Formats: sequence, structure tokens, C-alpha cells
Amino acid sequence: MERFPFAGGYPRTRLRRNRADAWTRRLVAEVRLAPDDLIWPLFVVAGEGRREPVASMPGGERLSIDLLTAAIDEARGLGIPAVALFPTVDPWDKADDAAEAYNPDNLLCRAVRTVKTAHPDVGVITDVALDPYTPHGHDGLMRGGRIVNDETVAVLCRQALAQARAGADVIAPSDMMDGRVGLIRSALDQGGFELVRILAYSAKYASAFYGPFRDAVGSGGVLLGDKKTYQMDPANSDEALREIALDLAEGADMVMVKPGLPYLDIVRRAKDAFGVPTFVYQVSGEYAMMKAAAVNGWLDYGRILLETLLGFKRAGADGILTYGAVEAARLLRE
Repeated sequence: MERFPFAGGYPRTRLRRNRADAWTRRLVAEVRLAPDDLIWPLFVVAGEGRREPVASMPGGERLSIDLLTAAIDEARGLGIPAVALFPTVDPWDKADDAAEAYNPDNLLCRAVRTVKTAHPDVGVITDVALDPYTPHGHDGLMRGGRIVNDETVAVLCRQALAQARAGADVIAPSDMMDGRVGLIRSALDQGGFELVRILAYSAKYASAFYGPFRDAVGSGGVLLGDKKTYQMDPANSDEALREIALDLAEGADMVMVKPGLPYLDIVRRAKDAFGVPTFVYQVSGEYAMMKAAAVNGWLDYGRILLETLLGFKRAGADGILTYGAVEAARLLRE
């Protein structure tokens, strides 16, 4: 009598057989990670020849527009299809009404025009939110100590139109105001930008992982407080599906889950429920943790970077925003 008589059991079935050689492992891999899956977030700063390290993001930098285009040239050569641009706004351009957000000649719009001229075949994604443009660092307008929804959305529509006119391919509202996707879609369509896509930050959580990003764009500080009145409670999962459903009904072309690693269950649920292009953002705090561990010699940065990105793909993500996009693309090429 065989030791394990049940059908398909050991020793007839040995799962290690298909792990024995590199070629077999490649042949049976369930998930593929490629540079095509990556979007590179970049921080833009005014001036020329400026390269400013972000202390809380080892390896992260703010780049002036001239250096930005050179960096994107490398990313393009590695096969990265798109970049996401975030401005570092000078303090004198911040105001309670966030008017600089829709200035057609603001830093972000100038960057978009330059990048699209230099690299017309690279997708440019622009952030629609007011946090870089307000002195308090919130994503919306503040009245009586609270973030007001409808007034904020009116400004966001103007901001989205300014970015579309500058040449943005994808408008990405990250503000989490109610109803903003539908009104931005209407504004874009009426403005003649019906082919400009909307990537909605649909499930954006009030996370502790955003600190280094706020350092990079200068939207943190003592005035900020928290964003729990508009960003999602980390305890909630069903609510994320409601947010995504609403954004899709309002005209979103793609949806985003942010942050990444703590919310893989949301990525999986969103992909299973809706089957639409689903993106995930490996945010600044996730990146900083990996970098810090590597600097201390605790982990192999390249290996954990690729492992986390594979995890996003396995959870159902179609695209991944990561500050390690170029590093990952180099590793994948090797």
C-alpha cells in the first residue's frame, strides 16, 4: 500500500519539480512584472539646475524642470510608460483661495508643457488637489475650520482644465471631495478635452504613510492636523467599494487605491468587483521604510522592491505608482 494513497498526493505530485530550474519558474509564473506596469512620481521645483534631496525619502529628489526632462528620458528608455508630476509650490504662491492651482502658468503647468514637448510619447499624469497651494496643507478650501466640499470642487474643475490645456494626458483627483469626478468630467468634456482620462484616487485612506510626501511638496507642518474628515478610515473596506462605484458612475476611466501594502485586500476586492483598470500607489512612507532598512543593512532593497511590486500585481493591480520605478525597471532589465 502506498504511503499516501489519495489521488494527486505526494510522492506522485511534487510541486518543487516546477521550481527546480529558472526556465521552468519563468514558464509557470502566474504574475508578470514589467516596466510597462510602472508609473514614476516626480517632484518639481522652480528654478534651473536644482536638485534637492528629500531628507525623509533617501534617494528621493525635487527636480527643476530642466533636470526633470533629462530624468524622464532615462525612464522612457527603460520602458516606463508614464510619470506623475507633483509641484513644490513656493510659500508666496500659497493662499487660502488656492488660486495658484489654476494659474495656467504655474509650476506644474510649465512642467507639463516642457515634458510633453520633449517626450510626447510619455504619459503625463497630474495631481488635482489643493494641498500644495494652501497655507494649511489641506486638499480643499477651509471655512470655519472645516474643509468645504462644493466650493473646493469648483476650484478643482478650474485646476483640471488648466492642466489639460497644458497637455496633461491623465487628470488624477486625489482630494477625496464628494462628486468631484463627475464635475471634472463635465468640465473637461465641455472644454474640448473628452479624450483626457481621469484616474480617480477613489480609495484614499487617512494614512500615516504620507509624511515624506508632505515634506517633499511642503504641505505638512503644524497647521495641517489630520485629513480624516475627507480621506477614508483605515478600518473600512466596504466603503471603498462604494467610493469606487460612485467614481466610475461619474466617469472615472481608472481607479486608485492608496496607500499600497496595507490595503492589498482593497485592491483585490476592487478588481474582482469592477474589473476596471485598477492602480495602486506605493506611497512615500512605504518607499522610505524600504530605503531606511537598506541603508541600515537590514534588507536587500532591490529584492524587497520587486517583491512588493509583485505583490501589488498579484493582488490585481494593473499599474503601480512607485518612487522606485526607475530602480525597478533597471533590475527587471538586468
